[in-house]
Amino acid sequence: MDIKKIVTEMDSIVAQGAIVDAVKQFFAEEAKTSDYNNVTTQNKTQMVEKMKGFASSIKTVNGITLHHTIVDGNVSASEFTFDFEMTDNSFVYWHEIIRRVWNEDGKVIHEEYFNA
Repeated sequence: MDIKKIVTEMDSIVAQGAIVDAVKQFFAEEAKTSDYNNVTTQNKTQMVEKMKGFASSIKTVNGITLHHTIVDGNVSASEFTFDFEMTDNSFVYWHEIIRRVWNEDGKVIHEEYFNA
């Protein structure tokens, strides 16, 4: 299994704005997530629901930029900038690092977000 190839594919899908699709395709059922706001999910189903809710609150995608990705063994880190206008007319601008741990089947088992 080539983690670097899988990470590149997942990051490409995220960069296109298909965040829910990326979770559906690349997360293991038992995947856990956590972010810098102390929000966690305990499995893939919870993360899909979280991302569906977030995606439905986006009015306009002003830009998603993938800056860098590194892979070391079964751990990857991807640096993104997300720029959204939300349905409540607020703006979200995140520069974040997404750290992922991958299982032997090429699925994410842990994803953590860091405010860059």
